[in-house]
Amino acid sequence: MSVLILLVGLAILIIGGELLVKGAVNLAVKMNISMLVVGLTVVAFGTSAPELFISVTAALGQHPGISVGNIIGSNIYNISLILGTAALIFPIVAEKQTIKLDWPVMMLASIALAVFLMDGELQRFEGVILFASLICFITYLIRKSRSEDNQEDVDVVPNVPRDVGLVVLGSLGLMFGAKFFLQGAVELSKSLGLSDQVIGLTIVALGTSMPELVTSVVASFKKRTDISIGNLIGSNIFNVLAVGGLTSIINPIKVTNSAEINYNMCWMLGISLMILPAIYFGKSIGRLKGLILLIVFFIYTYTLLS
Repeated sequence: MSVLILLVGLAILIIGGELLVKGAVNLAVKMNISMLVVGLTVVAFGTSAPELFISVTAALGQHPGISVGNIIGSNIYNISLILGTAALIFPIVAEKQTIKLDWPVMMLASIALAVFLMDGELQRFEGVILFASLICFITYLIRKSRSEDNQEDVDVVPNVPRDVGLVVLGSLGLMFGAKFFLQGAVELSKSLGLSDQVIGLTIVALGTSMPELVTSVVASFKKRTDISIGNLIGSNIFNVLAVGGLTSIINPIKVTNSAEINYNMCWMLGISLMILPAIYFGKSIGRLKGLILLIVFFIYTYTLLS
C-alpha cells in the first residue's frame, strides 16, 4: 500500500510540476526574459518545487533526515544521472554565463550548506542567509537579462489568465502530491528498516528529481540545451538556497547522523566540482562526458546501498 501511495504522489508531483513550468515559462517569455535565465529561474523553481514541498512537509512532520537527504540526493542526481542522460541524447553546449556565473554560484551555495551543517543543524538564521542569497541572485539575473536583446524564436503565445491558472493548479498539485509521496516514503522506510536520511537520499531524491529529468530530456530532444543545463544548475541552486533556506526558516533542521550526511555531502561537492572541467574544456558536455557522469551515479548509488 505504501508503494501505491508513493507512486500516486509521484504522479501528482510530476503533473503539477509540468503545469507549473508551462505557465511560468509562458509568463517569463511575456516579461522578455531569455531562455537561459528562464531555465535558471522559473523552470528551475518549478522543477525544484517537489523538493521544496516535500522538505517542508518532512521538517514539519519531524522527519528532518528526509529534508536534508532530499536536498543532497537531488543535487547529486541532477548532475550525475540527469545531466549525463541529457548529454547522451544530445551534446550540451555550455554558455559563457554558465561557466562564469551559474556554476560558481551553485558551488558556493553547496559549500555554504556543507559549512552550515557541520554542527549537525541548519538553523533559522542560516536559512535566512541562504534564501536572501537566492533573492539577490535572481534579481541580478533578471536585471541582466532585461538589459540584453532577448529576441528568440519561441512557439509561445502568452495568455496571462491561463498561465496564472496553470501556475496555481500546478502549485496545488505539488502540495497534495508532496503529502502523498512523503506518506508513502515514510511507511516504506519503516517497512524496510531504513533511516529517514537514506530514504531521503534515494527514493525521495530520485522521485523529486523526475521533473528535472523529464524537462532536461525533452529540452535535449528539442536541442534547447540552454534550458537543459540551466534547469539543472538552477535546480541545484534552488535546492540549497530555496529548499534548504525556506525549510530551515520554517523549522530548523537537525541532523541525526552527521557522519552519513557528511559522506554524502562530499559526493555532492565532488560531483558538482566535476562538471567545471567538463564544461570549461571543449565548452560542451558530449556523450563521453555524459557516460562518465552516469558511471559516477551508479558507483555512488552502489556505495550508498551496499
